Amino acid sequence: MVDKLLKKYSMESEGVKIEVSIVNREGSYVLSYLLDIPEYGEGTEAMLHNLKKDLIMDTKIQTERMLEPKFIEELKEKFRARALTIMNRKLPSLDLETKNALIGILLSEMLGLGKIEFLLSDGNLEEIVVNSSKEPVWVYHKEFRWLETNVFIKPEAEVQNYASIIARRVGKQITILNPLLDAHLITGDRANATLFPISGKGNTITIRRFKRDPWTVVDFIKNKTTNSDIMAIIWLAMQYELNIILSGGTASGKTSFLNICMPFIQPNNRVISIEDTRELSLPNFLHWVPMTTREPNPEGKGGVTMLDLLVNSLRMRPDRIIVGEVRRQREAEVLFEAMHTGHSVYTSVHANTADETIRRLVNPPIELPPSMLDSVHLNVVMFRNRRLGVRRVLELAEFVPEKRGEKESIKANVLYRWMPAQDVIGKHSDSVRFYDELSLHTGLTIDEINKEIASKKTILDWMVKHNHRNKEHVGRIMATYYMDTEDIKKLVKKDTDFKL
Repeated sequence: MVDKLLKKYSMESEGVKIEVSIVNREGSYVLSYLLDIPEYGEGTEAMLHNLKKDLIMDTKIQTERMLEPKFIEELKEKFRARALTIMNRKLPSLDLETKNALIGILLSEMLGLGKIEFLLSDGNLEEIVVNSSKEPVWVYHKEFRWLETNVFIKPEAEVQNYASIIARRVGKQITILNPLLDAHLITGDRANATLFPISGKGNTITIRRFKRDPWTVVDFIKNKTTNSDIMAIIWLAMQYELNIILSGGTASGKTSFLNICMPFIQPNNRVISIEDTRELSLPNFLHWVPMTTREPNPEGKGGVTMLDLLVNSLRMRPDRIIVGEVRRQREAEVLFEAMHTGHSVYTSVHANTADETIRRLVNPPIELPPSMLDSVHLNVVMFRNRRLGVRRVLELAEFVPEKRGEKESIKANVLYRWMPAQDVIGKHSDSVRFYDELSLHTGLTIDEINKEIASKKTILDWMVKHNHRNKEHVGRIMATYYMDTEDIKKLVKKDTDFKL
């Protein structure tokens, strides 16, 4: 068998144009992801080394400002302008495209993660993995899944250096004594690193690349991850501050779904989010305070846990509390106590169905009393079909308290369920509790609640029709709805586009 080209496309990173080829190579059992990175000789490498020294000598950098994403961008522009001036003086005959390419490579090495920066610029990738210096970097492609690249990070010390750069940017450190790292890049991508000998082959880096243009509710409805019936119910629940739990397996889309729901919050509500690493991205005009945990230093000091942040958030007068994921009993107790004291809470757990969500919450290690679960009004269960490569809302359920003799328990009543044979999400059962809770919170009759849901569904369908899928656009429409509901309803009725 000869090499077979499956796909070819181009991208740009730091001004460098790069060709990407997906190839089925002869004798290989996995597909290859080949980057056509500009090559240069020893003379050019020496020139770039001298240029790097000149730039460092010319620029005074305040170390603490390296934690600021905006400062990094400013520094890049400053370096780019200065490098071009030096190149114009030393290499006047070199064409501008080659100069920009060399400067781009230089910036990737000085202020980034070298060749990994080129991979981060590819919007088709979800995951970038360095297993050691001895083997090529692997990537997870949206279309072709796991691919072996032609990129190597050598030597092993360079992999550790990149891990340290990632750590320093978020005020953390990774050392032989502290060989595990969970962090995020300036771009918001989630990063994990481990050092040898904890990872037997060598030092590792795993980067989960998030969309630069975040998903919105319009995207999720268009790609059939959910539908407007479900989103109208969730919108109404969030508008009136009911509590929602997201469930699902790893990479099933829990955080992404939580993200697309955030514009349903009123702009005048104070939102506190608590995460291990920053993954949520809310519209700019929301009253939002993002908080992240911090690992202790090698002496065991300076650590800030999720429980610390959760307890502290209750003193910050929040209207809404978002917790990335509940894993431990004490965190869950404080979180559910917050629900019982009137705070609107959204969080996620690892569970594959609504029934499994309940079992996960009432059994070790979380082990909550079943009576505390009556504060959860809705449970959205996400599912990832690995064969088809799609994510879907598997179930929308409500938690219903019930008594068996003297013993209290909670059961799940599934309102909507995904039917894989037809690839549609259909109604499964009538509500037992949700409508009563809404009626209690709002004073609306059951008929009025149904009209509200129908109205919200119409608005969502209108947004999909006019392709209002940008995060800020969705947020602006929602904010306008809360300021002047009738104005939005008139636009929808006339099928008139929203002026942004």
